[in-house]
Amino acid sequence: MTQILIGGAIALVVSILLTPVLIRVFSRQGFGQEIRTEGPQSHQAKRGTPSMGGVAILVAIWAGYLGSYIYSAAIGDGGPTASGLLVLGLATALGAVGFLDDFIKIHKQRNLGLNKTAKSVGQFAAAIIFGILLLQFRNGADLTPASDKLSYVRDINAISLTAVGFVIFCWLVVAAWSNAVNFTDGLDGLAAGSAAMVMGTYVLITMWQERNSCQVLEPGANANGCYNVRDPHDLALVAMVAAAACLGFLWWNAAPAKIFMGDTGSLALGGLVAGLSITTRTELLMVVIGALFVAEIVSVVIQIGYFRTTGKRAFRMAPFHHHFELGGWAETTVIIRFWLLAATSCALGLGLFYGEFVSQTGG
Repeated sequence: MTQILIGGAIALVVSILLTPVLIRVFSRQGFGQEIRTEGPQSHQAKRGTPSMGGVAILVAIWAGYLGSYIYSAAIGDGGPTASGLLVLGLATALGAVGFLDDFIKIHKQRNLGLNKTAKSVGQFAAAIIFGILLLQFRNGADLTPASDKLSYVRDINAISLTAVGFVIFCWLVVAAWSNAVNFTDGLDGLAAGSAAMVMGTYVLITMWQERNSCQVLEPGANANGCYNVRDPHDLALVAMVAAAACLGFLWWNAAPAKIFMGDTGSLALGGLVAGLSITTRTELLMVVIGALFVAEIVSVVIQIGYFRTTGKRAFRMAPFHHHFELGGWAETTVIIRFWLLAATSCALGLGLFYGEFVSQTGG
């Protein structure tokens, strides 16, 4: 627990202190955000606000993670694990794709960066490599960072995807979550605050999985509710440093934002959401915990499908946080209410997680 807290503290401090440095550097270089002309007109005042702030989030995450293991090595504990490094590797790879997207937007002074094909290829490559590696690195208990089964709170043994099916499934999960968080990042602090809540929820989930791991059961203990997760402690650390990095960035990103995370941050955070859901064996539960992200991407799908079918729009604008802005809600009102929705979905997800444990253990 001490290691997790130290990692979180390092990530928080690095994020808070590094972000204003990036604001000054990016402002001098003219790395300002371009704004969609068809969006709410109030957003035009944000034109030129520094972007690519996701760099601070990623640096803070790695600083917290590695810094905590420097402490761990000093007291003779173990080092990083395959699960933690793979999740962070996925987030970093997607962050690199986002960085290229942001840089092209800034360099060409337009709201569109990488074309859809290039962006999809980057996400595809990162997801496929991630999926293949997840089925490697068996530990002494014969556990890999993920299994080839679909999971809710633990593996659903009746639904096996096979190795090839699992890798394809990983691609779909990574693409869905990275795009979902990317769509959510349209208002000051909305994505950072919501992601911090989801990451905080996974700190609790992974710590509970560690406490009730099937590998550390005492003789005579009830094994019905134990969890076969390879590295729950390291995943708790990943979730903690990610939550802390988001909170530190939110200090500068909250309305009125002095910097945006850009695709660098949103794609990386989407990778963390996807990676944690797979390595903790909670892919279906994440749909509940990350319900706000789900609603944002579904609103885009509905908008596109409805427009192609009828020639009309289902929402004033998608993602649907803009729908409420165009309906007269103040930006801060939308942000706060969406944060409340994110908090509610996280609480519901935790309730379902614990409820399943109680149903398995009988008390």
